Amino acid sequence: MAPRFAVSHDVLDAAVVRRAVGSGPFGALLVFEGLVRDHNQGRTVLKLVYEGYEAMIVGVFERIAAEINEHWPGTACALHHRLGTLAVGDVSIVIATASAHRAAAYAANRYAIERVKQIAPIWKHEHFEGGDVWIEGAVAGADDEAARKKALATACA
Repeated sequence: MAPRFAVSHDVLDAAVVRRAVGSGPFGALLVFEGLVRDHNQGRTVLKLVYEGYEAMIVGVFERIAAEINEHWPGTACALHHRLGTLAVGDVSIVIATASAHRAAAYAANRYAIERVKQIAPIWKHEHFEGGDVWIEGAVAGADDEAARKKALATACA
């Protein structure tokens, strides 16, 4: 069985992440794939280069899954993120959530991506026509309760 939490320089496979949540009393399973867009802030994107503090990423993903289980008990979560150079259209992250009911699976999945953006030590370097720029990465500490509440409010909106 695939690991529930992973960081890789290889192409991500949503089916692998889907299987990683396992089986259980689930009536809903949701898979989110984050893709590299061809545009951002009015610029044509050529590629993204993701860098991360690999030794910490899996632990952060485990924490996010634990937070999910606090808010939506019995909800399983798997998160895989890709690092390195990604072309437009490549998958950068896959998140799978499974729960007894669809509302929890949807909310947990949205919460997971919000928390990844808040606290995972992953940064992206955007290359676009005419230049490049670092995009702000993790901006909150894992224990920042205000950030956690904001992610929860967004997930439940």
